[in-house]
Amino acid sequence: MSEEIFLLPDVGEGLTEAEIVTWKVKVGDVVTLNQPLVDIETAKATVELPSPYAGTVTALHGNVGDVLEVHKPLITFDVGGSAGASPAVPATPAEPSEPAPANAATDKQEGSVGEGREAVLIGYGVANEDAIVTRKHRRQSGSPAPPAAAAPPAAPAVQASTVSAVPSLAPRSTPPVRLYAKQHGVDIASLSGTGRDGLITRVDVEQALSGAPAPSARVSAPITGPNTTSRFVGRDLESWSAGPKEERIPVKGVLRSMAEAMVQSAFTQPRAAVWVRVDATRTMDLVASLKQQPNLAGVRLSPLAIIALAVCDAARHFPGINSSFDAAANEVIVRRSVNLGIAANTPRGLIVPNIKGADQLDLVGMASALTVLVDRAREGTTTPNEMIGTTLSITNVGPFGVDAAIPILPPGTGAILAVGQIAKAPWVVDDQVVVRQVVELAMAFDHRQVDGAMASAVLAHIGRFLHDPAAAIIAG
Repeated sequence: MSEEIFLLPDVGEGLTEAEIVTWKVKVGDVVTLNQPLVDIETAKATVELPSPYAGTVTALHGNVGDVLEVHKPLITFDVGGSAGASPAVPATPAEPSEPAPANAATDKQEGSVGEGREAVLIGYGVANEDAIVTRKHRRQSGSPAPPAAAAPPAAPAVQASTVSAVPSLAPRSTPPVRLYAKQHGVDIASLSGTGRDGLITRVDVEQALSGAPAPSARVSAPITGPNTTSRFVGRDLESWSAGPKEERIPVKGVLRSMAEAMVQSAFTQPRAAVWVRVDATRTMDLVASLKQQPNLAGVRLSPLAIIALAVCDAARHFPGINSSFDAAANEVIVRRSVNLGIAANTPRGLIVPNIKGADQLDLVGMASALTVLVDRAREGTTTPNEMIGTTLSITNVGPFGVDAAIPILPPGTGAILAVGQIAKAPWVVDDQVVVRQVVELAMAFDHRQVDGAMASAVLAHIGRFLHDPAAAIIAG
């Protein structure tokens, strides 16, 4: 008997523990290399761990709900001295899904393998970023060119009169599934995925091998409004009256991460805020017009996508807003690439995943990226890499019927924009009171590196963008 112990891997920068959510194997099971073993939940995401060995499971070192420390035993295997055994790292590395960081400091922040660190499991068990349509955004002269990176076919810019066709999305699957398909001679591009958002799973590959008809693909529910399935939200009056008089909820995972981040932000970042009301009628008109374009039928266009473009455009004009304060080095770090955080209300609590290189996206690319990000957040499949490196954030409280909010800054960022509901209101146009679609914007910022003048200029820039988004997109 040759015994190997699989230690709980480091699935994200700075994480020290994870909770066992679901065991997918039991003692006595014979597993193959890269076969899914267990779902674990960290403070940032739910991750599926593939098997690093081929052999028989002899022990599971924890029950569902247990919290284990990183680098502690997770599963023991009997590999029988077979050639199928492999080191306890993924057999196939995850494919890169965003541009490479521009400097060493950013490399470390983005979760790369640094000196003295072992490889981490990033992005396993979830859809990859191939689904995001990107295009290099036109930049002002003098701006540094973005790092070269493999990318899907670029989406054309949105013009005032016509909109080009949306490129088809590449097939998506996880590295273990791609390896399994390659080993068995299955063309993964010919398969229809039945997983989340069309993710191609191992079952889909096995169906193709057996010649059986593929099961129907799952279709994600559209984003129609606020998510009300949080652990703190009663689903109906019956659950209120029939439930316990007092409930204690363990503060762990995402909930603990949110609590710690908010306390850290409140007591380490001197926060100030500015706000403005904006006539967003043309923004709403543009969204409605683009939704009628036949070639955009599969794209979830929304006002939030235009607002995200406006925030990125403001960062290009005022880079200081896309910054963080390094208290240890007594330095302000100004970044020339926007990792745009989007606050998402999920059943597990509030998380702020980010879109890497959001300043490089056009409207179609931004809408696609938001769709992927929000769907993953709600389904609990956000990758650890999407939770690190945020430089600028947006929180959209409008779907909850709220006019305005002063948000708390995510730690390590310089500003966050809160967007209220867009609703009809009286507005003065050419000395006449008319009905317009009005939205209130509020920006909270770290007053150590962003002063009121800069924050006001940024917010005014965003307001002008939303007032006439078509002209701003073409000029951008």
